[in-house]
Amino acid sequence: MGHTLALQPGRRRKPLSVVLRRAGLQVLYYVLISFVGLLFFFPWVWLISTSLKPPSQIIEIPPRLIPNPVMWINYYYGVTYINFFRYLANTLIICALVVIGRVFSCTVVAYSLARIEWVGRGILFAIVLATMMLPGQVTMIPIFIIFSRLRWVNTFLPLTVPAFFGDAFFIFLVRQFFMTIPKELCDAARLDGCSHYGIYWRVVMPLARPALATVIAFSFIWTFTDFQGPLIYLKNKDLWTLALGMRGYLQRYGAGGGTAMGAMMAAATLYTLPMIVIFFVAQKTFIQGIVTTGFK
Repeated sequence: MGHTLALQPGRRRKPLSVVLRRAGLQVLYYVLISFVGLLFFFPWVWLISTSLKPPSQIIEIPPRLIPNPVMWINYYYGVTYINFFRYLANTLIICALVVIGRVFSCTVVAYSLARIEWVGRGILFAIVLATMMLPGQVTMIPIFIIFSRLRWVNTFLPLTVPAFFGDAFFIFLVRQFFMTIPKELCDAARLDGCSHYGIYWRVVMPLARPALATVIAFSFIWTFTDFQGPLIYLKNKDLWTLALGMRGYLQRYGAGGGTAMGAMMAAATLYTLPMIVIFFVAQKTFIQGIVTTGFK
């Protein structure tokens, strides 16, 4: 046997003090993270607890966390007195139209700014970014006058149509994501005879799922919780969103004591469920959009 065996040096074992120090720091890290998580989670626990309390225990001092007895009827009062499902349907219609409009308009504009060479592209992108520095309160009255003359007030149009004309924040977000996609993929598709529309739909969009999940999640949450827009444009109670419906209930029955508050907390608990569902459904893709560049 003419070959020789190469001896590999053994791995040095770390000192016990170093191992214990790292383990202690890791335990401390998890304890701090768990404590912060509980701080954020406790208000929602208290919301659920209040929604299940009898009227006497809602205003009880000192407060108790576990209700006795459990008042499930508060949820019946919440969805009955507030006309919950009608307002929920209105809110979901607005959210769906806004999400569709923003996904379409923002991705098309972002693709043109990221992948198509044309004169003035950089200037227009700078103008789009500059609009983010303009407070919404400055344009509120002029926009209301425009919609009023179009006779769009007291309809869903002022809350949904602007989404089909893009949003500066999401255009910037998606454009930066498109820039991370290798240009060679677009060039290869173009050599195969693919048009810009084909590249946008068949190459870029499938790779942009994390960015699209971010746009969808943020658009849904911001629209679902919007109070100012519906307050300005929706006067008919049949068109109210959940935010307006809960506010109207609170104005009417806010002085009703524990019974009114229990129904209000029950409705508020149901109000948070769609946002929680959206987060857990899109959680994996949403996190992927943060930790990856969009191309494996």
